[in-house]
Amino acid sequence: MDTTAKLALLADAAKYDVACTSSGIDRDARMGALGNATAAGICHSFSADGRCITLLKVLFTNVCVFDCAYCASRCSNDVPRTSFRPRELADLTMEFYRRNYIEGLFLSSGVLKSPDYTTERIIECLRILREEYGFRGYIHAKAVPGTSSDLLAALGLLADRISVNMELPSSESLALLCPNKTRDSIVAPMRQIREGIAEDRDTRALMRRDACYMAQRRPARKTRAFAPAGQSTQMIIGATPETDFQILNLSSSLYKTMHMKRVFFSAYLSVNEDGRLPQGNAVQLDREHRLYQADWLMRFYKFDAAELIDEGQPFLATDIDPKANWAINHLDRFPIEVNTAPYEELLRVPGIGVRGAKAIVGARRATALGEAELRKLGVAYKRARFFITCRGRYQGHGTRFDKESLHAQLAAPIQAGSHGRRSGKVLAGQMSLFDGIG
Repeated sequence: MDTTAKLALLADAAKYDVACTSSGIDRDARMGALGNATAAGICHSFSADGRCITLLKVLFTNVCVFDCAYCASRCSNDVPRTSFRPRELADLTMEFYRRNYIEGLFLSSGVLKSPDYTTERIIECLRILREEYGFRGYIHAKAVPGTSSDLLAALGLLADRISVNMELPSSESLALLCPNKTRDSIVAPMRQIREGIAEDRDTRALMRRDACYMAQRRPARKTRAFAPAGQSTQMIIGATPETDFQILNLSSSLYKTMHMKRVFFSAYLSVNEDGRLPQGNAVQLDREHRLYQADWLMRFYKFDAAELIDEGQPFLATDIDPKANWAINHLDRFPIEVNTAPYEELLRVPGIGVRGAKAIVGARRATALGEAELRKLGVAYKRARFFITCRGRYQGHGTRFDKESLHAQLAAPIQAGSHGRRSGKVLAGQMSLFDGIG
């Protein structure tokens, strides 16, 4: 099979890996090397100056010895199989980069022969890119569960971000749908990546200090940091009966214990006929959307999972966003005065984000804020007005300050899937590299 045919097959097979995130690492161009990386730049994301930055998202191979029930590349499926050679993929990445098609690489893989054999070939590909071709662009590599610690350490020195997919939210579901994977084979590499990042950060901090008085020269700096953009993971939502309560508590635990940069949620898409799986083409996109909103509140608004959901109501409401739902269930904390409320309380108001709260704290030093000023600061006043006072006057006049009335005002269907590719509630996946050609 020639390289073009391999690319068409393996790029299409990679569409099930979620990759829409910022790269999380800044790296300038360097004389004699190729490429750079920006903190907002992965797979159709947008940088601060508005540029759309893309990665080549591809599998190294779709040959797999594992038999995960939900995976299109599982060994029991009768599908065309192929694999890149390390130098072949490295050359392809460089050719695409030179043509300005891409600015980095997102590399996942099936399991060819064994996790260690697959990882060795991935490492060789990345070594060619980094050392022979001097490529300094962003690389996100998926670690194969079961890979030895030595190979994982080598992979971390070549990739900017490593991810080990959690796949499913519980050990029971993993045993049912992924008989070749265990919880330990997933959690152990996560711990190693966490410790490798921490050790590398500590080592570099010590090297920046003049701690050795008698040294004739400073020790040589390591050429590359270990996974400088951190680690992430991905969970499939809807293939198994776990609740949002279980999923969000697991995500919270991963952020706290594994220092994850991001937990991705992938709405289940039926691609195989298997009695262990729910059948049909519909995917729970609305549920995925609410989980991402709750995840955002935990990461940037300092909410705890227990504040957003409880075991008595284990699923997030689909008709109202999690922040608004929390607010109407805690009306004893509202309304707050925007001209005096602490920053932490402003963050809890629906319609006021991190940027808006900071802008309010800065602007009120010079003037008393009212509706006009809040709108100019970018606050979503239409939503925020039910939970604030300005100069002592309640802004939600005309609406009763009770749970039912405010719920009616704030409830709204999710609009992201009401048109275009998502209108049928079917996950279309990424566009092919060849879409629109000819």
